[in-house]
Amino acid sequence: MGVAGEPISPVRSRERFLLGEPVEAGVRSPILHSWERCRLLGLSPDQTELPYRDDFDPDSRLVRAAGPVIDRLAARFAGSRMNVSLADAGGTVLQRRFGEPELARSLPPIQTVPGFVFAERFAGTNGIGLALAERRLVQVYGAEHFAERSQSNACCAVPVRNQLNGLVEGVLCFGYPRGDEDPALTALIRLAAGSIERRLMEQTSQRERALLRSYLDARARAGADGRPAGADGALPYAVPHPASDPSGALLDPRDESVLKDRAAELISSTQRAAVEVTLLHGRRATLLSRPVTSGTGIEGIAVEAVLTDGEPAARRPAALSAAGAAPAAATASPHAPPATAPPAGPQAPPGPSDPSAAPAAGRNGAGPDRDRPDGASRRLVLVGEPEVGRYALAARRRLELLAEASARIGTTLDVHRTARELAEVAVPGLADYVTVDVPEAVLRGEEPTDAAGTVRRTVVHGIRDDHPFRPEGSPVELRPGTPHLRCLADGKAVVEPYLAAGGWLARGPDPAAALGGHPVHSLIAVPLRARGGNLGVAAFYRSEDPAPFADDDAWLARELCARAALCMDNARQYTREHTLALALQRSLLPHRLPEQGAVEVAHRYLPAESGVGGDWFDVIPLSGTRVALLVGDVVGHGLHAAATMGRLRTAARNFAELELAPDELLTHLDNLLVRLDREEGGDSDTGSTAIVGATCLYVIYDPTTRECAMARAGHLPPAVVRPDGSVDFPELPAGPPLGLGGLPFETAAIDLPEGSTLVLYTDGLVEDRHRDIDAALEDLRRALAHPGRTPEDTCRSVIDAVAPDHPDDDIALLAARIHTLPAERIAAWDVPADPARVGEIRAVATRTLAEWGLEEPAFAVELLLSELVTNAVRYGGEPIQVRLIRDRTLICEVSDGGSTAPHLRRAAATDEGGRGLFLVAQLSQAWGTRYTPRGKVIWAECALDAA
Repeated sequence: MGVAGEPISPVRSRERFLLGEPVEAGVRSPILHSWERCRLLGLSPDQTELPYRDDFDPDSRLVRAAGPVIDRLAARFAGSRMNVSLADAGGTVLQRRFGEPELARSLPPIQTVPGFVFAERFAGTNGIGLALAERRLVQVYGAEHFAERSQSNACCAVPVRNQLNGLVEGVLCFGYPRGDEDPALTALIRLAAGSIERRLMEQTSQRERALLRSYLDARARAGADGRPAGADGALPYAVPHPASDPSGALLDPRDESVLKDRAAELISSTQRAAVEVTLLHGRRATLLSRPVTSGTGIEGIAVEAVLTDGEPAARRPAALSAAGAAPAAATASPHAPPATAPPAGPQAPPGPSDPSAAPAAGRNGAGPDRDRPDGASRRLVLVGEPEVGRYALAARRRLELLAEASARIGTTLDVHRTARELAEVAVPGLADYVTVDVPEAVLRGEEPTDAAGTVRRTVVHGIRDDHPFRPEGSPVELRPGTPHLRCLADGKAVVEPYLAAGGWLARGPDPAAALGGHPVHSLIAVPLRARGGNLGVAAFYRSEDPAPFADDDAWLARELCARAALCMDNARQYTREHTLALALQRSLLPHRLPEQGAVEVAHRYLPAESGVGGDWFDVIPLSGTRVALLVGDVVGHGLHAAATMGRLRTAARNFAELELAPDELLTHLDNLLVRLDREEGGDSDTGSTAIVGATCLYVIYDPTTRECAMARAGHLPPAVVRPDGSVDFPELPAGPPLGLGGLPFETAAIDLPEGSTLVLYTDGLVEDRHRDIDAALEDLRRALAHPGRTPEDTCRSVIDAVAPDHPDDDIALLAARIHTLPAERIAAWDVPADPARVGEIRAVATRTLAEWGLEEPAFAVELLLSELVTNAVRYGGEPIQVRLIRDRTLICEVSDGGSTAPHLRRAAATDEGGRGLFLVAQLSQAWGTRYTPRGKVIWAECALDAA
């Protein structure tokens, strides 16, 4: 809608548009959309002929309601060059008035004679046509008109609506020369349109008053003739006086509401029927509908209630007969709603005279209980026109649909599912078909961008499966001029009550919708907007329902889409956070397990459906061919849990490099988590989330001894699958979860035979709210009880048999089949604490390497052993032992009873010593120290082909 003061007469923009150049920045969006529609319709700017209709009704309800208002406007603009036009809902001009009567004689008939059609599809961009298309107040200035003949004019137009049903009945339009703009015109035309709408409503009230008077007169005549009567005062919705109510009690307000609801349904169905209604306190009522015709020929329906104290209607033939109900109507109408039916339509106001003054049947000899069974009374419930009743029912059903939408839309944090819930709620209560188109970025959880262009058809839902729309998942192009792109550009719902097969529909997203066996005839396009972003567009179509969409339907569609869009944006943000957390989680987990020969490993990681957690696993090669296996679980979900998991995994790897025992490593992790919890949880200003805790299981396997040392911190024990297929869960000391601080952990060791499989897992595998953990562990035992499986087969069978279908928590699974290092690949010698024996160790080691066929690294090994054994003899303590291990590398180990660790340092030029460890570091790939219960071990690794 334009306002006074905006740039007018965009001549250059119009010329550029007609030449096919972009003009988005220089033209108001309603005008640009109208130009684009005109181009799609194939209109020509120099077109002068317009359709003329001579079958319009010059005395229609709209003309009668608008006549006095237009007369006042003509008086208001007397002597000016203003003209006032009234058009119907199809754009046909019904009346024209001119401020200067002489002006009409100088204008062509198309601008002065009623009957010409100014709908946009014929006349291009103009006030009447644009007001019908935009369904709101519009102003068109000079060159904003599409047609050449209107370039010197301006106009202001506003729709005139029926206040009862919300339909546009017509358009009121002010036309004037382009230079005579008055800022007060918009306020004046709104007031004038409002006056016309109120007069239309008064016509409806007069019709209902006439029906009520006809009903009262008929009941009065019936009572005077001796036939059954009993309107009990004949007031609509009136409560019978206690004297005329045999039960002696007034109806409960809830009973009144039920009777009104059912009565409105009977009126809207236009059928003569009898419907039995159960009320409170065991009472019953039979609603009887009958036609009523006023003296002026207005046809309506009156609904009466026969009230009883609970006697079934089947036992009251006299009452039904007295009410005049047809025998075939003694059962409930097929159109009757359930007990929670929509409420009655608008109450018919009383006539000019007091209806209670009408002769009541009970006062002229025909009392309310005459000719009816004992315990029954009759009363009028409602009288009205069927069309009015239908509007009232439609209004209530729209409210019910909104209430239903609040419960059904947004049940999940899934964009696609939320869009489908929107469509399922709208069909068939609002539309026959619904399509939802969403940009790919929104489906991925990214920030919404400009939805114009190509989007993804996310949902198609309708009353039939053989619909004429593009299938779900297909790309959809939103072209200029279509309602889909117009609603996205303006951020408002666009209503197309009548779709023409030759218009934009054939060039829109679904051209087949205008053809085939189920063409659509009406459309509402609504943008899915939330928090300032466009998430897509929802299109509501009608095909089977003959009624076109009205503004009330557009408001309902907008409310549904507003709720759906907010839920979709929440789902989008959740998807984004879930994707980020999952990406972070996967980036922090091992991508490729390290090469080592102690175990054969397979693993699985399954994120939770509700949110990524902090589960992790790791395989860490240690010195001496040993390997560490680790699984853990951080409490909580989301980015914070994933980030905490990354910290713990990094710390665990670093602590493992220090060759710590399992209980010592868990102690260090516990202290770390306590510090992190204190740092992050103590800052209330930042709102950071405190770390609650974590569980962990740490295992070290030594293939040279087949010993498996393990400790756990609040974690489930591992499963051990023996070579014969038997499964057991070792009893490990249950340490506290990480993060509590100050509590000890304990290491336990077991020996495993060659070919055993060690299975480590997190609680998401076996803990589920739908099953008992003992039953889940038994399922795990059965899934593992199969000898000879590879770790990969073990992981697959466990996930298939034990993992929940919809896990609430992450699942980390690690299966490791152990191998034993053959004894012939290990050589060990005890060394006396005598420096003279170092040469003997070098010699025996050289012979052993020769037997292994490793002559190339012999020289480097001699130098390494010479330095390491000398240091052990000189600075360590007994027992001293040398061990060579042939694995992927050649490992030299020297152990002693001392606890002092050697340190690599830079020796000065004048120092006599301090260069031995530097030599060790240069000759080996890696070297280090680990501590044992009896002392320490200094080790060094050499490549098998080292020279």
